[in-house]
Amino acid sequence: MTPAPGPDPAPAHGATILGVEGLTLGRDERAFLREADPWGFILFARNVDTPEQLRRLTADLRDAVGRDAVVMTDQEGGRVQRLRAPHWTDWPAPLDSARDGAEAVRLRHRLMGRELRAVGIDADAAPCLDIAGDQTHEFLKNRCFGTDAATVATMGRAAAEGLLAAGVLPIVKHMPGHGRARVDSHHQLPVLDTALDDLDASDFQPFRALADLPLGMTAHIRLTQLDDRPATASPAAIRLIRERIGFDGLLMSDDIGMNALSGTPGERSAAAIAAGCDLVLACNLTRAEFEQVADAAGTMGLAARRRANAALARRAAPDAADPAALHAELATLLDRRHLLSKNIPG
Repeated sequence: MTPAPGPDPAPAHGATILGVEGLTLGRDERAFLREADPWGFILFARNVDTPEQLRRLTADLRDAVGRDAVVMTDQEGGRVQRLRAPHWTDWPAPLDSARDGAEAVRLRHRLMGRELRAVGIDADAAPCLDIAGDQTHEFLKNRCFGTDAATVATMGRAAAEGLLAAGVLPIVKHMPGHGRARVDSHHQLPVLDTALDDLDASDFQPFRALADLPLGMTAHIRLTQLDDRPATASPAAIRLIRERIGFDGLLMSDDIGMNALSGTPGERSAAAIAAGCDLVLACNLTRAEFEQVADAAGTMGLAARRRANAALARRAAPDAADPAALHAELATLLDRRHLLSKNIPG
């Protein structure tokens, strides 16, 4: 599936989202980024110190490529959040947040998004739409919103709506579903020997329910019912995401540097693009490896550029809500839920 025909959305940027080295952007790194011209950037804890520093860095990144490029991070809550106290809120993990209900999830993500947008970050690698189960590896388990498809879809929708209201693009992950994985894909390739109809009835459902969202991320998992490749590098898996799940947003790989994948960073990047990913996400590499990725990924194709334009059209200014009022609303909601839970007969 490809976006509806329209005018050629030139120019073609690099088909990458790249990480950067530290708290500031050096002259040499700036020159590399200008030449590589990535579609966007990703920031990690190594890039974060204070709000003032982060605003300078995000502005410098955009200045390096000469446009209002997307800057993303991983701010899920719990173990996975790059911006932390004392300058930012330490949010609960998604599985814990979901216990407070969808409205609490929505409010938390409105506030989380406002903290991100205030320092120039306008995309978040959330919500995680994987379904937690008994077999789910601990690296992922509490990053899921629930143990059934309906709950994950409901909470994921609330999280996405909260981020969008704050002017931050949500990135649904990990497509087509990572919850059954028994190993950590940062270190090994998970292999799922599950019938596609069984996955369709569970794992695919949250992604199908949120298939209208603008950005998605693949999973480094192998579905044996499709082929012998990681989904990120599998044309069959990308076709499943596009056709069976129905996601037509801009699709990026998970971090190309993770050890679930084999080959050099350049070979991994070329395989992801050949499989049908729109963008290669490269997070924790050396400069030489980043250069490999940029060369191998090339520039965005026409379909990718149309999807990118559609995603950018969803990037709006934050709503006019007062953060203090949102915090008060969240506190009132949590107090009410706490009182109700105490009064429920046990």
